[in-house]
Amino acid sequence: MTFVLWVVIIALFILSFVGLIFPIIPSVLVLWGGFFLYVFFIETGELSVWFWIGTGLLTLLILISDLVASQYFVKKYKGSKWGEKMAAIGVIIGSFIYPPFGLILVPFILVFIAEMMVSKDANHAGKVAIASLFAFLSSTFAKGVIQIVMIIWFFIEVIW
Repeated sequence: MTFVLWVVIIALFILSFVGLIFPIIPSVLVLWGGFFLYVFFIETGELSVWFWIGTGLLTLLILISDLVASQYFVKKYKGSKWGEKMAAIGVIIGSFIYPPFGLILVPFILVFIAEMMVSKDANHAGKVAIASLFAFLSSTFAKGVIQIVMIIWFFIEVIW
């Protein structure tokens, strides 16, 4: 039974990375599912309080990384509030349209259209749309790195 649980835990960890490409899968929740499976079914209460505090803080960092990256890049290129909103909507819609390419193209197109409607300048709209693309890619990279840190920390806790 323990072997099966470990297979499920590892599958959940892998699935959390799939969630970076398919945002319909809640990466962080899937990752925590693996932690909870271990604690409740393999070794009751074996992870330290520092692990739970640290992963809780890292989880908050994951949750705000999209917002921070989007705002930073769109504001840096003087994008509008509509551009920011369309980037978020585009990620949601894009996750259903031929992932992972939909995640790149749909937000880009929606931000470009929104900025064209606001500024009437194709050069500006293109820069802001590219900035929204960089925001998505940088936040996805940051979330992936943080997830790797959380998983390594988990295995360090389990081994020691």
